[in-house]
Amino acid sequence: MAPMEFLGMDFSCVFGSLSDGKFPEKDCLLPLISKLLGYAIVAASTTVKLPQIMKIIQHKSVRGLSVVAFEMEVVGYTIALAYCLHNGLPFSAYGELAFLLLQAIILVATIYYFSQPVGNSTWIRALLYCGLAPTILAGKIDPLLFEALYASQHAIFFIARVPQIWKNLKNKSTGELSFITSFMNFLGSIVRVFTSLQEKAPTSVVMGSVIGILTNGAILSQIILYKKPEEKATKKGKKAE
Repeated sequence: MAPMEFLGMDFSCVFGSLSDGKFPEKDCLLPLISKLLGYAIVAASTTVKLPQIMKIIQHKSVRGLSVVAFEMEVVGYTIALAYCLHNGLPFSAYGELAFLLLQAIILVATIYYFSQPVGNSTWIRALLYCGLAPTILAGKIDPLLFEALYASQHAIFFIARVPQIWKNLKNKSTGELSFITSFMNFLGSIVRVFTSLQEKAPTSVVMGSVIGILTNGAILSQIILYKKPEEKATKKGKKAE
């Protein structure tokens, strides 16, 4: 059968097996599933943070949100995207990082807007990022430093989630955190482990997704756990009025 390729996905193996009345073998089917899931993640990533952004705008509040956590997330996405770009990984293996980074920047800007007045230290962090990010994304840094930065981005993502998880525990509330965004982050991390293994991505890339499962899973669990107490408190408040 003639090659049937689309976006780096070869369908000829699968269709060839099906036309012969046979179920495709694992070595034929898994790479195709991995590619399809990879592109599905990329497609879903274009809107993954929009529910969180819209929730903040709708309520005009950043109650319960850790600003530092979202700032560090931007840094982590920047390093991860730069690393994948300059190591020649297929777009299906990392494409969502570009969309997540753009949305994360918009999300942080939204948080700043509804956190007025913004302190000088916040502006310094923002200006420092704007000065360094283009250099990192262009890969114009020492290769050893680049590897060290990428190794540190796992710690960055982990540490980024810790302030939010702690704040949720302390307040017994998840404030304006979006369930949809948190769920999509958690699901995306699970799928990305599978696709990274199939794409033979570096172990460090796989570990990043595993950390994502743990941290995003913790936040998602907190949203579910604290949702009912928040709803009861809201109902009592309305009755008192």
